[in-house]
Amino acid sequence: MFNKDEKKAITRLAVLSIGWGVGLDRFYEGRTKDGFLSILGWGLIFTSLLYLSPCHGIDYTNEVKNYSEMNFDPLSIFPLGFGIYGIILVIRKGFKLLRSFESAE
Repeated sequence: MFNKDEKKAITRLAVLSIGWGVGLDRFYEGRTKDGFLSILGWGLIFTSLLYLSPCHGIDYTNEVKNYSEMNFDPLSIFPLGFGIYGIILVIRKGFKLLRSFESAE
């Protein structure tokens, strides 16, 4: 049905689409160091976004503060930027895999 290159591209694309946040595509390719760095990086981005978000904590759930009093933390720009850059890299890799599937003979 599919030749070897097409199967390889489909498998890598499926692993990328399912497990990009935990680096499953890198573990599948045999690059365990990059997989652990991917887990660490995405975990750091998501944790810092949750920590730096303006409406975290119990103060907002108990109506101690109003939402109009929320202050934007300027440090939240860094994890947002890194997250957007990481998502762009994931999409770019997905298109690269799609092109390799399309050009496989």
